[in-house]
Amino acid sequence: MRLGLQRLEVGALVAALALTTATGIAHFSGASDVLTFLLGAVALASLAWVVSFSTEAVGERFGPAVTGVLQSTLGNLPELFIVLFALSAGEVVVARASILGSIFANALLVLGLVIVTGAYRSADGVMRFQPRLPNDTVTLLMLAVFIIVVLGLSDQVGDRASLHVETISTIGAVLLLSVYLVWLWGYLRGAPTPEPGRSPRGKLRIPLGVSVPLLAASGTAAAFVSDWFVQALGPAVDELGISRSFTGLVIVAIAGNAVENVVGIVLAWKRQSDLAISVVKNSVSQIAVFLFPVLVLASLFFAEPLTFVLNPVFIGALAATALAVWQVTGDGEAVAFEGWALVALYAILATLVWFE
Repeated sequence: MRLGLQRLEVGALVAALALTTATGIAHFSGASDVLTFLLGAVALASLAWVVSFSTEAVGERFGPAVTGVLQSTLGNLPELFIVLFALSAGEVVVARASILGSIFANALLVLGLVIVTGAYRSADGVMRFQPRLPNDTVTLLMLAVFIIVVLGLSDQVGDRASLHVETISTIGAVLLLSVYLVWLWGYLRGAPTPEPGRSPRGKLRIPLGVSVPLLAASGTAAAFVSDWFVQALGPAVDELGISRSFTGLVIVAIAGNAVENVVGIVLAWKRQSDLAISVVKNSVSQIAVFLFPVLVLASLFFAEPLTFVLNPVFIGALAATALAVWQVTGDGEAVAFEGWALVALYAILATLVWFE
């Protein structure tokens, strides 16, 4: 069967396989943390490229809605593994910071770079996309922000409800998941799909039987490499004296979201605006109202459970992020300076966390 892969894509596959194998060998053989860190960083970049062209191929068959959900789910596997590992080791600060960092990295840094790229590639300097998903994402994000703000205020004033944050977080997690699943069902049902076997540009370049397994395999490999990468990163940041909040909120978040970083930017460069926005915005909503609640429920089996109670600084940052994303993407259009504004917000937050 002819795969339809170009020479560059075959090279990326070979490089990804070799680098992933090398990273695994370095990790399990007890090699230096620096070597594992460097190999893992390059392996993540190569896997991200594989995910990018396999995501594009799947998108030609199913359309941006289904593809965005699929790719975001696979792309968020690193966050799931990273946080579960941190919780099992009792590193609740790193676990919570990793979740928040993933939201901020996707909603501000990655989305901002995607908008800058898409606007640059547009003839009139305006990136255009369907507004429904961005608006839905902000609604879901606001729902998560609501429970975080309410619990945070309760914890700060020390009222009676603050004595039951674990119970409230558990109930809130179940409700968030229910809202997300209801939204996802309606979103996918109402999403148009291209004619079977065809794409908007004609015949599918890569067969569906190749692109879907390729996307699943590369996304799963990215999850394992991210886990090895983060484990090697710990000793290095300890030597440098970097705080665990900065490690989780910035370093781990960027490493864990390497797939979304590359995929979104590559798709925006190819003028596939709807698919680029779908990949990034689906990741934001999944982390806020699916991954975070799932991890809250999963943490009940660990010694120190995860809750929705956050530092007031991060509560304010989440609320500002939701408002900024709504303002920039709510009308289905964005220009380069709006993308740079989102990137600047992320840089300001990262600078603040550096001095925490």
